Amino acid sequence: MSNTFSFKGIGTIWEIEIYSPINPTQLEYLEELIKKRVELFEQTYSRFRPDSFINSALMQIGAVKLPPDAEKLFTLYKELYTATGGLFTPLIGQVLVEAGYDKEYSLIPKTLHTPPAWEDTADLSYPFINIKKSATYDFGAAGKGLLIDIVSQIIIEQGFPEFCIDAGKDILLYSSKPIRIGLENPLDFKEAIGVVTLSKGSICASAGSRRSWGPYHHIINPKTLTSPNKILATWVIAKEALLADALSTCLFLVPAEKLTPYFSFEYLTLYEDNSIEKSSSFSSELFFK
Repeated sequence: MSNTFSFKGIGTIWEIEIYSPINPTQLEYLEELIKKRVELFEQTYSRFRPDSFINSALMQIGAVKLPPDAEKLFTLYKELYTATGGLFTPLIGQVLVEAGYDKEYSLIPKTLHTPPAWEDTADLSYPFINIKKSATYDFGAAGKGLLIDIVSQIIIEQGFPEFCIDAGKDILLYSSKPIRIGLENPLDFKEAIGVVTLSKGSICASAGSRRSWGPYHHIINPKTLTSPNKILATWVIAKEALLADALSTCLFLVPAEKLTPYFSFEYLTLYEDNSIEKSSSFSSELFFK
């Protein structure tokens, strides 16, 4: 009996496996619940949908009430904005558009401009955000992680405590048995550079090669207006996917020591010369020296 299903949502492939006992009717119902929640999330946070919340409400000057699931997302963004000296910012949206990563995926760069500072643009006091200046927001660096965590709560609330969520190779795992997870080679997606063993928690990765064009990829430093090119990929293990997803991007922008005083995580960074840097607690089997 199958206990897995897959679907496409927020631009990636989701593969969900339920390790707890589940019958076909329960699995079908669970799949529909999750698909509807993923669609609602996309309607709220997608920069690529003109009717989304962030492309409508957040474009208006004045106080805006945020959705119930926004508190963790906005709070973490603000914390990481501070920890990275403004390099991790949701206001990177217009820069990505100017670089060619726009609604049409034109991939035709124009002149890039430094994004506004958070403090000049909005004041956050959840559940409200006071918009002082119109700006293009992009939550792609952590949004998928938040959604993975939301989906995990749906699964748990439906009575299935053991499962694996794989959303485009960003993974959240709740298992009584350790699972071996491959670390995808950023230069050859059919290969792995190593494996980690995990039973509970999230492992998320970022790689410039996943979405790249010309001199840019999907991570752009808002101060230099360039894409970091010395790092090939990063992997982060954390309790929640939201944090793991966000930090895997942050490591392209700042060294890990800027983040470790404030957040609990394990990490591995792969550089262009195949050298690595990792936390002492990141237990992995790598296939090269």
